[in-house]
Amino acid sequence: MKIQKIFHYAYLVFAVLFLYDAVNKWSENRNGAYMSLLFVALAVFMFFFRKRFSKKFEDRNNK
Repeated sequence: MKIQKIFHYAYLVFAVLFLYDAVNKWSENRNGAYMSLLFVALAVFMFFFRKRFSKKFEDRNNK
């Protein structure tokens, strides 16, 4: 289960990397920046979704 928690935070790391990429692309290529921002939103969503799902799974196993 510890490796699963590491992957939760890997989503946040990818979100930060894509945000950095979007800021760098913003002035020269807006379409690429929008794509990076889409990946930021997806990574943040996946972080919270996976965290919530694993919490439900742990609670179910503890009962």
